Amino acid sequence: MQSAPSVYALILAGGAGTRFWPASRAARPKQLLPLVGKTPLIRQTAERITPLVDWERLFVATGKHLVEQTAEALPELYAENTLVEPAARNTAPCIGWAAFHIARTNPDAVLMVLPSDHHVRDVPGFRRALERAVASAASGTITTIGIKPTHAETGYGYIELEGEARGADALPAKRFVEKPDAARAESFVAGGKHLWNAGMFFFRVCDMVEAIRAHMPALAEGLDAIDRAAEEGEEQAALERIFPTLPSISIDHGVMDHVDHFAVVPGDFGWSDVGSFQTAFDLAEKDAQQNAAPPSALFVDARRNLVLDLRTGAEEGKRVIALVGVDDLVVVETDDALLVVPRARAQDVKEVVAALKARGRTRLV
Repeated sequence: MQSAPSVYALILAGGAGTRFWPASRAARPKQLLPLVGKTPLIRQTAERITPLVDWERLFVATGKHLVEQTAEALPELYAENTLVEPAARNTAPCIGWAAFHIARTNPDAVLMVLPSDHHVRDVPGFRRALERAVASAASGTITTIGIKPTHAETGYGYIELEGEARGADALPAKRFVEKPDAARAESFVAGGKHLWNAGMFFFRVCDMVEAIRAHMPALAEGLDAIDRAAEEGEEQAALERIFPTLPSISIDHGVMDHVDHFAVVPGDFGWSDVGSFQTAFDLAEKDAQQNAAPPSALFVDARRNLVLDLRTGAEEGKRVIALVGVDDLVVVETDDALLVVPRARAQDVKEVVAALKARGRTRLV
């Protein structure tokens, strides 16, 4: 009987989160915020998977400027398991670095790669999907999880299957598809052969190392150099020198678009990428008037509003947030900024970040 594989996890925790200003800043992107629930999204991600992977085998990839905040959100994380990227180079280099790093001691280990800033409603169903994906990866097939579409979404990439999405086991996948226009998205949902790409990947680290060598030789060369430096006790210096020169490309385009075959596990567990304040509103608990807000907020003849109070300091010292006679707004207050925007225009918040940069007010970004 074949023994169970050693399973590791990598949580990807970079990003800027400009659609969540002023809650999200360069120094505190959305995974470090309690946008849905009472704890940061990255903490929710870790708690979903730690029943399957202990903290000793859980890694987080993040930027230099986020190390301290990430440690605050995840005090159980081993310091040596924080993979600190010297520069942002998209997902292929950091996933490759993690694979090469783990392969030094456990080349047959299966690595789960998960975004840090997503929300899952059905956690037991999510874990069952992870277990199926791990089993598929342990057999030597790079695997991902695709979300069964609930509507014709144009904001997500898709995964095209060889056949229709039937059952819950891993299925042969054909290709990744870029974000479609509305007509193509409608045809994808109607055809039953496309799933949303949720950015989750599962593989034996030896298989990913081999795929990177075959399809991204320049990346492999850089990661090999970092490995050689690690043997000499010089990994950090080599990382600082080499990592910023690695190709900046996603794992989807750099590797997955070129492998001979891969598999996908269909997922249906209430997944959301928490992509805007509108999504945060949809997922939040609401009162009888459908307002989502902290208990301290007041509403008079106001409905379907989202209020986020992210000010620091004692509760009794804060101003009261009160909404009167208004509907469908997003109100976000921090120590140095206040945002008021119609929920229907939640995606336009990133334009505020652009305007602040144009005016040189980068301290607020």
